[in-house]
Formats: sequence, C-alpha cells, structure tokens
Amino acid sequence: MTRIKCCGMTRIEDALLAAQLGADAIGVVLTARSKRQVSLAQAKAIVDAMPPFVTTVALCMDDEADFVRAIVDTVQPSLLQFHGNESDAWCAQFGLPYLKAIAMGEGAAALEQLHAYPRATGLLLDGHGLGEAGGSGKAFDWSLMPRDVQQPLILAGGLTPVNVGSAVRVARPWAVDVSSGIESVLGVKDYDKMLAFIEAVRAVD
Repeated sequence: MTRIKCCGMTRIEDALLAAQLGADAIGVVLTARSKRQVSLAQAKAIVDAMPPFVTTVALCMDDEADFVRAIVDTVQPSLLQFHGNESDAWCAQFGLPYLKAIAMGEGAAALEQLHAYPRATGLLLDGHGLGEAGGSGKAFDWSLMPRDVQQPLILAGGLTPVNVGSAVRVARPWAVDVSSGIESVLGVKDYDKMLAFIEAVRAVD
C-alpha cells in the first residue's frame, strides 16, 4: 500500500482532517525559506493534536543545528526532513530518523545524490531545482524513479488529485508527498482536494 504524507500544514484542523481521511503522515515546515513556515509553538500544537499512528514530520532546509535541536526538543516530531545541502552525518546528529529530499529539477543528474545518505530512513524525490524549497508544485519525470535503492522512496513535486494515480503507477514509490496540490490558498488545505487525492492513491493500490 502506498503511504500518503500531507505536508505544509499550518492549521490544526487541516492536519486533523488529513488524519481522519486516512493520511499516514503530516508535515510541518519550520524553515524560514518556506512560505508555509510555522513557528515552533504552532508546529507543536499541530503535532500534539495528532491521533495515534499518524507520523509527524518537521521540515528544515539549511537551518542552524541549534534551531533543529529546538525543533526536536519543542515540537517532538516523529521524523526530521531536510531539503538543503545538509550531509548525511549532519542530518543524523539529532537522534531522530530523517528523510532527505533530492532535488530532481536537474533530472537524471540528481540521481547521484541518492547514494550520499546511507543513514536516511527514506529519500524524498521532489520536483524542485537545486537550492529551491519544496512545495513548489513542480513535477519531474516519474520514470526516473530508481529501482536499485534500498531505502524507501517518496515521490513529491507537482502531485494533484488528477495526476497522482498515474504517478503511482509509473513510479511505484513507497509513499507520496503532497502540499500545494491539496490547497485552496497557500497554507490552507482543501477538504475536497485532500479527499480526492487520498482516494486516487487508494484506487491504484
């Protein structure tokens, strides 16, 4: 079964709705480089509101180590997710499992980075370009999804209720990650889009 992460949560009610509709994970964005950034207090409130068996993910991007430690201590997410130029050793220093985003905007050339993070719990292939933040709504060529990587692969970038079924059929990822594709406006999730997205993934499964 393809796991589903709904990311870029800025409101408790949206995160609860995602969980109720069947999302396996929700994400909160802490880095100042994102338009969906929430404060430590906001992120903690969202994480604390989640029911059992919903994974919570805190997203960072080239942030200071002390700030990431504050996220771990205050927000207490299940996982960390890094979108910048962080190394494997740097990501692994915080005592939590981590996901590493690979910027697939460069196409096949970006695949070399997949083997640079052996300690990552999973690798997230996103459609944005190198140095850009996630949540851009940009897709990449799903046929580039590799088959020779041991870690679970998460497909992100430009996914919507309309195209996610095709994306899952082509890429066969462990999970899909959506943010802008289920929004009504920036940072606010849409019930109908979220429901349609989750139903489209489950239909393929």
